[in-house]
Amino acid sequence: MQRRTTLAAALAAAALAWSGAAPAQNPPRIAVTDLAYAQQLSEYFEAGTYQRSSQMSARGSASHGLYGGSGSHSMQASAQASGTYVAGRYSYIEQRELGAYTNDIKGALLRGTTFRLVQGKGFDAGAPQPSKAEQVLHQVQGGKMVPPVRQPQVNDIIARIKKGEFNGADYVLFGVVSSIAFSDALSPLQGTASATHQYGLDLLADFSLIHTRTYEIKAAFSAQGTGNDTKILSGRGDIAPPNRAKVMRETSQSLAQSVFQQLGEQLGATDPGLARGVRPALALPLQGGQPLAAPQPQEQVLILK
Repeated sequence: MQRRTTLAAALAAAALAWSGAAPAQNPPRIAVTDLAYAQQLSEYFEAGTYQRSSQMSARGSASHGLYGGSGSHSMQASAQASGTYVAGRYSYIEQRELGAYTNDIKGALLRGTTFRLVQGKGFDAGAPQPSKAEQVLHQVQGGKMVPPVRQPQVNDIIARIKKGEFNGADYVLFGVVSSIAFSDALSPLQGTASATHQYGLDLLADFSLIHTRTYEIKAAFSAQGTGNDTKILSGRGDIAPPNRAKVMRETSQSLAQSVFQQLGEQLGATDPGLARGVRPALALPLQGGQPLAAPQPQEQVLILK
């Protein structure tokens, strides 16, 4: 009886291997971060202390007739003043995230992959720091420089993973803004009295798909999103404000398309296991109405230190 059971199990395993099927596995869980963005800012500051004190005393005099005697009078005065004044301009880096361009990326992953998406925590910028004026004033009054407290860095994705901002995720799709620029141009139409008003947005971001336990990079690429709005103005002095919402929507959608295509291409070369969760017809760009052939799987691992 035991021999028959063993033989049946062996036949079932052989049939499973012959059909190419594999035991069902839980799909990987991915957290998509908002786009990290660091901006240099500048502000003017003032700090000063001032003290003043003064004293005054006076005595009068008296006269007693034509031949009488007379008294004397005196006056005393003193004043003290002290002050410190410091002013200047202070530059610093503001750490922030842009949350307006990632929902379309999440939607593309939900439609075109079997991955499960988990929501990570927002970037924790740390406790508010005293202003530069407060720091200088403390130094003037106490005579000691207050050392600045090191703030979390929005680009330090490993520190953020260790901090627990992406609990429950197997991978983090981390994006950093490289360039973001708005354009606003007015161009005359030759041979007419009209002109075109073109308003656009170009966004370039760098992305990395990182394993949350080993910090292996499974994909790394740059993606660009572009949106524009064009209006024709007549020579009568027409005023037509640009549709900024339309521009931002087009930018977000084109960015998501670029991210999805490049992610599918690179996973096909770096991790066949993850690549099986991407639908090739949607993940790869089309050429003549047909999807491009996926590259041959290759073992390629890059580890962050």
